[in-house]
Amino acid sequence: MTGRLRHPAHRDASEVTAGSGKGYAVIDFETTGLFAQSSHRVIGVAIVHVDETGRITGRWDTLINPGRDLGRQDIHRIRAADVMQAPTFEQIAPQLVKLISGRVLVAHNARFDTGFLLAELERLDYEAELKLEALCTMQLAREFLPGSGRKLSDCCAAYDIPLVDAHRALADAVATARLLGAYIAEAPDAPGWARSVAGAAALPWPPFLGEASEWVSRDDVAPAGPVKAASWLDRITVKLPEFAGPAEQLDYLALLDLALLDRELSTHEAQALVQLAEDLGIGRATCAALHERYFDDLVHIAWVDMVLTEAEIADLVTVAQLLGLPTAAVATALVAPPVARTSKVAAASSERFALTVGDIVVLTGEMLRLRADWHAELTQHGFVPGAGVTKKSRLVVAADPDSLSGKARTARDYGIPVVSEAGLSSLLGRS
Repeated sequence: MTGRLRHPAHRDASEVTAGSGKGYAVIDFETTGLFAQSSHRVIGVAIVHVDETGRITGRWDTLINPGRDLGRQDIHRIRAADVMQAPTFEQIAPQLVKLISGRVLVAHNARFDTGFLLAELERLDYEAELKLEALCTMQLAREFLPGSGRKLSDCCAAYDIPLVDAHRALADAVATARLLGAYIAEAPDAPGWARSVAGAAALPWPPFLGEASEWVSRDDVAPAGPVKAASWLDRITVKLPEFAGPAEQLDYLALLDLALLDRELSTHEAQALVQLAEDLGIGRATCAALHERYFDDLVHIAWVDMVLTEAEIADLVTVAQLLGLPTAAVATALVAPPVARTSKVAAASSERFALTVGDIVVLTGEMLRLRADWHAELTQHGFVPGAGVTKKSRLVVAADPDSLSGKARTARDYGIPVVSEAGLSSLLGRS
């Protein structure tokens, strides 16, 4: 596990012990949805320590692998690829309990965050008798900011507290901590502060017993965007000599075609290509040659009518980038061949994935487009919208191609391609 938690004191979460100081633990969760008692799960958490005077003394955050799809990714902007190597809630629970034990829990809309905290701990059979001393900065706004809005952004604006990267757990937790500090500064002698701190300190939570895992800060994951060729091609072993023959090379090309259906290369797909190359005994040099062959076939398909459209040019540029091909390969592709080689085009086209009438297509995740609209369009094209993934399914469409949903996991087990909504649109346009 890579990536370590960082905050001003440079302490790792595992170094924090129960009862290590009085004060407040500001907490903010990112979740797959709004309902803690349903199937919705936590996918990120941030904790900020605040002392009794309102001063921030430490901050921690980690992504969490929920083992399911991530819900409305347009809100939290977390990709499935981000959480693939993140710890589970069970693995972060030992440190999490240490960080909040003996402190007053604080959140903006505390009912939401404490609800998810207790629901996740309940799933792990953490059956301790917990005293939950909590404060809600949203509710406190009634007293300190009468007449203002209740959203975190409204409350922060009233005190000129910067709020950047809203809906990111650490940013929201830091802003909430500063808001708490502003409240304390306005009424430092109010008896409620000391009463809450004393109550929490008197009844610390028992430790969560289990094997702890290193936290993975959201700042430590790669920025959003397609997988770059160099980031996965370099993981393929340089083999000399190779033992792969034409059949193995065709298997690799077939998987490559499935991986590039939606002109994106998910982390799962890149890993699958690397693993297949290793299993088949194909070295990095041969993979590079196969990528050139695959691209060459696409070029011939694009030039079959002796006209290269803007869409076809954009498509070739995208594929060349994903395959790590030099810009010279694209420049050569844009030059019209003297004669269209129809036999080569026919052979290349026959090897490409295509949907046929009657194929079962399954959707998973929170789509940008209404699922009912997708189902209607699939039916119009003669395809069958499927409710679940079976070996008879032909294609799975996910809001995130790296989706961790049960449908996506089953599809990968069966070798069924998983594409994005854009990929489905492209396939329907070609069908």
